[in-house]
Amino acid sequence: MVNNTRGIPAEGQPISKNKLLKVAGVGWMFDAMDVGILSFVIAALASDWGLSAAEKGWIGSVNSIGMAVGALAFGILADKIGRKKIFMWTLVLFSVASGLSAFATTLTVFLLLRFLIGMGLGGELPVASTLVSESVKAEERGRVVVLLESFWAGGWLLAAIISYFVIPADFWPIEGWRVALLITALPAFYAIYIRMKLPDSPQFAVKEESKKRSIWQNISDVWAKEYRKSTLMLWILWFAVVFSYYGMFLWLPTVMVDKGFDMITSFKYVLIMTLAQLPGYFTAAWFIEKFGRKFVLATYLIGTAASAFVFGNAETIGVLLTSGMLLSFFNLGAWGALYAYTPEQYPGLIRGTGSGMAAAVGRIGGIFGPSLVGIMLTKGYAYGSIFTVFCIAILIGVAAVLFLGKETKQTELR
Repeated sequence: MVNNTRGIPAEGQPISKNKLLKVAGVGWMFDAMDVGILSFVIAALASDWGLSAAEKGWIGSVNSIGMAVGALAFGILADKIGRKKIFMWTLVLFSVASGLSAFATTLTVFLLLRFLIGMGLGGELPVASTLVSESVKAEERGRVVVLLESFWAGGWLLAAIISYFVIPADFWPIEGWRVALLITALPAFYAIYIRMKLPDSPQFAVKEESKKRSIWQNISDVWAKEYRKSTLMLWILWFAVVFSYYGMFLWLPTVMVDKGFDMITSFKYVLIMTLAQLPGYFTAAWFIEKFGRKFVLATYLIGTAASAFVFGNAETIGVLLTSGMLLSFFNLGAWGALYAYTPEQYPGLIRGTGSGMAAAVGRIGGIFGPSLVGIMLTKGYAYGSIFTVFCIAILIGVAAVLFLGKETKQTELR
């Protein structure tokens, strides 16, 4: 039934594609806003708290540890109690913890809260993409999921704007970065809207069998013979993409500062680079149904690797900005294809578990990426060498897709 007085769909009832995209996408945008603001906050904390390169790296790594735990735990729970409930819980978790982190006075407390934030972030993304994948037609599923991922660019743009105007500002006696983190607590209220407006996945609603299966059975089936090759491919791909993304993008503002720009100028340049994410998503959304998932993943990841190499070795502002914009264009387009491709590898009974496990393995890469940058900088390595490491990792992910991946364009989910 539908409540006609308020237009609210009941549980299990269909929802229009555009409305689904908007409701889930705004939650996705808030997720990106939190991650984006963290990259700017790290640069501010380094100044206020006198953090070393290794300590800055650990902030990003602890966030990814939480994301790994959250992706695994909440992905499994999504197959047991539903996609919608987990979507709401994870949104509340990362929003509240992020707001509390504004009051942290020591690095230890800040890291603990970043772990909890990471759990919420890591759990929300694979669950939201699974929900959307199961709710749209096969011929437009890939495009819709990539467009869902495009809300990530909106979140990063919002983070860049907030960081540009808020973090450097004087809110005496409160530092600007604390005010920015308080803003990230607001999305918790969006969970109320989701509760009213978003039905659960229609596939989950009719699969009562999923509630009878044990968690261990779901985990084991991800590695069943039928799905083993796909699981191996996804784990390699996710590790490579997340390792390189968080290693590069969490350090972008810091890289700009280290290359001689002041904090405000660095934030402005990162904002310009972030704008390039939007055409990256939109072109990937168009190509993914025309040429397929494997084509988009391979093409955009190769573009990411090439851009990363040039960016790490750039010595002029023109090359730095151009390669940075191309890095954003290709990398975020690849992310959109990754989120479209992952849920298509598994049947509905284990789709949340399989997607969550792949994302969790990826988040392990996110643990090592930021900390590796800190360690290599401490040892005196130049950014050219550091970004070459990420370039190689991405190419390994490309090889996994080409040799182990199967094409899933317009296949019906089961």
